[in-house]
Amino acid sequence: MERREDWSQVQTLIEAAQLLIKARAVYKVCYIEEKIEDTIRIDGISLTSMVLRKNLDNVGRVFPFVVTIGSKLEEETRASIDLVQQYYLDTIGNLALLTTRNYLKDYLRSRYALDGMSYMSPGSLKDWAIENQRPLFSILGDVEASIGVRLNESLLMTPGKSLSGIYFPTEIPFYSCQLCPQKDCPSRRAVYDEKLSIEYGILK
Repeated sequence: MERREDWSQVQTLIEAAQLLIKARAVYKVCYIEEKIEDTIRIDGISLTSMVLRKNLDNVGRVFPFVVTIGSKLEEETRASIDLVQQYYLDTIGNLALLTTRNYLKDYLRSRYALDGMSYMSPGSLKDWAIENQRPLFSILGDVEASIGVRLNESLLMTPGKSLSGIYFPTEIPFYSCQLCPQKDCPSRRAVYDEKLSIEYGILK
């Protein structure tokens, strides 16, 4: 961000946030047992997504994961009565969470001698619905005991500053954003590609 007149406040909040962030990750090395139409099977558990299935056409090994920065920064953000401070703390938390996921990606690439990697997260596309959170967590075992993340009744993760998904090796980077036509999305990482949506079967 630009160093504006409130930069000293931001610096203070960054220093405070670092004491509240507890970055943790859990992952598992998995081998795909079966690929059928729009479904893959891992450890006897099925994950349903035509896009995921297509991305794994030539892939045998994948890495389901969950990362989190814990709940303390989130609690501090909610407790603040200053809306600007809330915004800054929330932004710091989001960046910390993305940094945690990227750290895991770099670790996997180094540990397993991989070049390119991409990931998909349940709920990021209509094709891979959020209902796939439950089987994904089942593959990973007791995620709450491992890193303190659980699914609520709506299949959202608690703490909220958590991310889940499957990393997989790929020569050409894939972003779910490429298949999502939603406009004005602050989280967009790639432009919508209608041709690719047709190729993946999202558009007929």
